[in-house]
Amino acid sequence: MKPILKIFPWLCLALFGLEMVMVMKPKADGEMHVAAFGRLPALLNGRVQPLDSVARNSLLQIRSTGDLPLEMVPAWQFWRHGRKLRSSEWLLEVCFQPEIADTRHIFLMHHPDLISELKLDGKGTEKSGLHYYSFHELESKLDEIMTQAAAAGRLDSSVRTTYQQQLLKLANALNIYQRLKNSLKPESVTNFVQYLADYQAAMPAGIQALRAQTVATAEARQARERFLKLARTAEAAANQSYPRVVPPAHPQEDRDGWMFVGTSLLDSIRDQKIAPAVTFYARMASAYAQRDSAEFNRAVAGYKNWLGSDFAKEVSKGRAEFYFNRTKLFLHATIIYIAAFVLAGAALLTLGSWPTVSESFRRSAFYLIALAFLVHTTGLIFRMALEGRPPVTNLYSSAIFIGWGACVLGLLLERIYKVGLGSAMAGLSGFLTLLIAHNLALGGDTMEMMRAVLDTNFWLAAHVVVVTLGYAATFFAGMLAIAYVVLGVFTPILAARKDFLLGKALVKMVYAIVCFATLFSFSGTVLGGIWADQSWGRFWGWDPKENGALLIVIWNVLILHARWGGLVRERGLMNLAIFGNIITAWSWFGTNMLGIGLHSYGFMDAAFKWLMLFVYSQLGLIALGLLPLDWWRSFRVKPNPALKPASGLTPG
Repeated sequence: MKPILKIFPWLCLALFGLEMVMVMKPKADGEMHVAAFGRLPALLNGRVQPLDSVARNSLLQIRSTGDLPLEMVPAWQFWRHGRKLRSSEWLLEVCFQPEIADTRHIFLMHHPDLISELKLDGKGTEKSGLHYYSFHELESKLDEIMTQAAAAGRLDSSVRTTYQQQLLKLANALNIYQRLKNSLKPESVTNFVQYLADYQAAMPAGIQALRAQTVATAEARQARERFLKLARTAEAAANQSYPRVVPPAHPQEDRDGWMFVGTSLLDSIRDQKIAPAVTFYARMASAYAQRDSAEFNRAVAGYKNWLGSDFAKEVSKGRAEFYFNRTKLFLHATIIYIAAFVLAGAALLTLGSWPTVSESFRRSAFYLIALAFLVHTTGLIFRMALEGRPPVTNLYSSAIFIGWGACVLGLLLERIYKVGLGSAMAGLSGFLTLLIAHNLALGGDTMEMMRAVLDTNFWLAAHVVVVTLGYAATFFAGMLAIAYVVLGVFTPILAARKDFLLGKALVKMVYAIVCFATLFSFSGTVLGGIWADQSWGRFWGWDPKENGALLIVIWNVLILHARWGGLVRERGLMNLAIFGNIITAWSWFGTNMLGIGLHSYGFMDAAFKWLMLFVYSQLGLIALGLLPLDWWRSFRVKPNPALKPASGLTPG
């Protein structure tokens, strides 16, 4: 058995390492070069991004998934992967074959009153309690949905019901979908190539007739009406488009002057020349509708080559971000974190009874945490390179960075205390923070352009990085404290090994990390004041976010003083550290939901519910930590006489 236990950690590392190699390996495009299409650049949310990102972020807002499953696999068959449309393929359908896209079940609804109100019972598809509907099923309800949504939108966000919140989300999803249908060509046009030919042919006579003060002949009137009909189609598309896909004609003068397809067609009236980008998209539209792979590939390649001379930077960024989207580094890091947490938990549970097995599991977990950390770091650096920004720019990136910081602390603790606890906490923290980040990404683009006051500022970059490390450390100390309480109450392993008392080690870990958290939260808060002074002309303004950051500093200092002054012993230290999770969660999320202050992102019902559930869970754990010691399994263990002077089996 021993040889197997020795190679088991390496087998785990090899398995997940091979998976990551396959994930990172560039994939060949299919018969129709959909991936090459997805790499093409567009302007949306103030930044240039690939069409794949436009499609992916749109699907996240509409369906809460980055791809579109075509086959509903039962939840219990978790090993099966049904057929699905990737985001770029879905965008092609929406723009160039809307009659098929309209039948896809992409609109997510789970409020029973809304489903009943819209008379959608018995329609759509259902999976795990979530209901998905197609545009075709909702089309007849559009006026009703938009009217009710407009009324709900006029209400203050804090008084909206869950029904109204769901209605607004559905209306936003429908709006995005309809705008996407007009983004690469006018929705009403079936043959875009023919439309462009007609538009180009009608322009000279039509414009001349429009410019004339009087239209004397029937022929001139016909030319004017023919051109106006075509121009109104372009105008309708311009008013309903989503990303700007036509690059500026003079990039040296206006790099960000991208246009909608419809706007570009209207703009061509000035010189009567249709932009080459529009012509290429017309070729793609016709080829895709006819399933002509060769012509579609030629059009995509031709457009990419045309962009290469003046827009090489945008093409390169599109290619890099497309690769980032397809590799899904944070998703794979999450999977590895889960596996490492399970192995580390097994190592802890077998700590006293099967030490050889426990060590094999511990080493396996440590190797996987190191691999997950490498993947996590790669994704973090990749995002920084794509944004050209520090690692923390919004709530989404703060969740990613907090998980990364917690993983660093877990790896360091595991190197010092080789029992699996550091790996377990790193795995759990990494999984939870990346799960939070995934849910935050459902709101749309996570790399959107920052406001001017947040852009390219040294003090801001220093502030957010340092204070977020303070958040991560405070959370990690709280996670270790939770481990102390749960393991102490329900298992005997805090005192399972005669040569190493895990309970004592946990106390040292929490104390050291609280010291680290105090330093970084205080320094980060001061740096934030310096940045605020440079940006707004005042160091401190008692903004809710500033107060939240100050509360974290005060609470960490309180923990240290209570420990130094002998006011609390081991259990008291742990309960204070758990309450630190509540303080930090309030500063991280709660202050953003108040609807007031410079750092407010709006009151979010769904997030508020989860925040309160988290607070109640922490209060429950504190109550568990206050149980009499006789109820703790770890402290019902009889002390070993040989270790009596240092046993520490009676914490206060």
